Amino acid sequence: MKPGATALIAIASLVLSTSAAMSHADVTPVSSASPVVSASPVASASPVASPSPISSAAPSPTPAASTSPNQPSQPRKILTGWIPYYSMKTALPSAVLNADLIQQVSPFWFTLKNQNTITDLYTPANPNVPMTIPLQSMQAAGFKVIPTITDDTDIDPKTGKPIAMVLSNLLANSTSRANIVNTIVNLVITNKFDGIDLDFENFAFVDPISSWSTTETRWVQFLVDLSTALHAQGKILSITTPPLFDPVSGKKGYYLYAWSQVANFIDQLHIMAYDYSTTTPGPIGPLQWTTNAVTYAVSVIPASKIFIGIPGYGRDWVTKVVGTCPSLPINYAKTVAPGIVSTFVMHNVASLAATYGATPTYNQSFAESSFTYQKQYNGTTSTGALTTCTANRMVWYQDAMSFTARANLVAQYHLAGLSEWTFGMEDPSAFQAIRVVAESIAPDSIVATLAIDSPNISIGTPTNLVGTFTLLDKSPVVGIPVHLQTQVSGGDWTTVQDGVSAIDGTFKASLQLNQNTNVRMFSDSTWQRLEADTPTIAINVSPVLTWNISASMKQGVSYPIVAQVQPAQAGITVTLNTAVATGAATAVTDSTGKATLAITNKVLGFAPYQLSIAASNNLAAVRTAFVIVWVR
Repeated sequence: MKPGATALIAIASLVLSTSAAMSHADVTPVSSASPVVSASPVASASPVASPSPISSAAPSPTPAASTSPNQPSQPRKILTGWIPYYSMKTALPSAVLNADLIQQVSPFWFTLKNQNTITDLYTPANPNVPMTIPLQSMQAAGFKVIPTITDDTDIDPKTGKPIAMVLSNLLANSTSRANIVNTIVNLVITNKFDGIDLDFENFAFVDPISSWSTTETRWVQFLVDLSTALHAQGKILSITTPPLFDPVSGKKGYYLYAWSQVANFIDQLHIMAYDYSTTTPGPIGPLQWTTNAVTYAVSVIPASKIFIGIPGYGRDWVTKVVGTCPSLPINYAKTVAPGIVSTFVMHNVASLAATYGATPTYNQSFAESSFTYQKQYNGTTSTGALTTCTANRMVWYQDAMSFTARANLVAQYHLAGLSEWTFGMEDPSAFQAIRVVAESIAPDSIVATLAIDSPNISIGTPTNLVGTFTLLDKSPVVGIPVHLQTQVSGGDWTTVQDGVSAIDGTFKASLQLNQNTNVRMFSDSTWQRLEADTPTIAINVSPVLTWNISASMKQGVSYPIVAQVQPAQAGITVTLNTAVATGAATAVTDSTGKATLAITNKVLGFAPYQLSIAASNNLAAVRTAFVIVWVR
């Protein structure tokens, strides 16, 4: 279990039960008559700033490095799934309990009603628990939140029956298509979601097959438009579709979803590798059928975008009925008949089999389990006569071994992972089976360190940075993409240089900064390696302060001191300090960055002087070294 998961589970359970309701310079004698003295920057916790253009890589710096080793390897996070509005009490705790396997979740809470309206299904079903509460639980567990939107545009409000081609026709029109895009983007931005998942199944199951080629073009253009809008906001676009297959095989599947055409625009594809058998008894999503969809998907879409859908449910078919089924007290005559099918959740299957003395058999070819049993129904006919019927029933479902087989496909094809419909349906052993595979393919952790010349520099002075990336055994990680980022004044991080790690695992860069700046490096994640982030280092940048001062002065005579601040800026206060007092005199720079102060010494002997500038919002404080003046 992920550290902290127990507390998160407690939060989730509480939420859902409610729905059931970061120096002083040495004195230095000066022998020359009129020295020019440069200042040293002073460490400051001032806000950070933007970099100047980056120069070429420099020799390795020697000062202190900061390290941030990752945690020991955890299971690869290959699991995601849906959290429906109607089963929050089981689905959310299931996800949080298994957070070590999960990177993202999809609340199944929204449906598209028309081009301007997305209906919230969560709130009416959970009136006592505001949506913000489960969202906080998901975010506290470290999940990205990518809700799913279904298509409910085709329901006739008068009859409640579906109407074909409604959404397809909306997507055909540029105005209504743009409205749908804006409606979806507004939902994502308003709720600070990480992206959106589209589960628009009516194209396949309501609209006629003859419309698919027409809808395909409309669907592709819609995803191009939505992708552009979401990616401009840094958001994810995911789609969930039934399977497609290589056309060369003669089986195209639900080709209207056009995987090959949308591959460059979507970020994720969730393949609904279930519901293979619906009207007649059979496997829910046989392994070869699933593999065929996966092999086609990886041929047209990057494998890192692909998830295999796995069912947390099974089906129970009536195959034969002997006798007359009762009408009372329950009318089994209509519900217990050959071809009638019911659905159950995986965690109930062991109890079902035990109740009727059935022994499940695992089918290696399908990678699913099944069993048969008989059930007797007693009651009376509509006339009151006692009657009994016996139904032969057949059950198919996926179990822990089934989930292992599909997790192995993730390992074999380097897929993004598995998507469960839905969290909370599974038997705990099934997720443990996924965990075993996820641990066997866990990416290596990387230790990332960052070293810099000095955390305190002057404007225009190049500072050298060296990021070092090693495995936990200290062996260098070679050739991984590395990015240097800067941050100014608490703003957004900006990538200012990209490259790859060298043979010694280092990435070297040099920056010239013009204000206080935070810096960091990070490496990209790959199938073999986790992303690694160095700690952030604050670099305090100070202006350059130089001054002219006579090394010898006459007692009682006023002497000018000319200070120069670079870069030139008017309005900067320059302060003259003595060994015993700060602020003996001040002057403000003009537009050339010059400030003139005056000194009159009344006491014979040696007098130490220093200039300083206080810290500002984007620059560190600076002070010169003390200069010893002979007063004669």
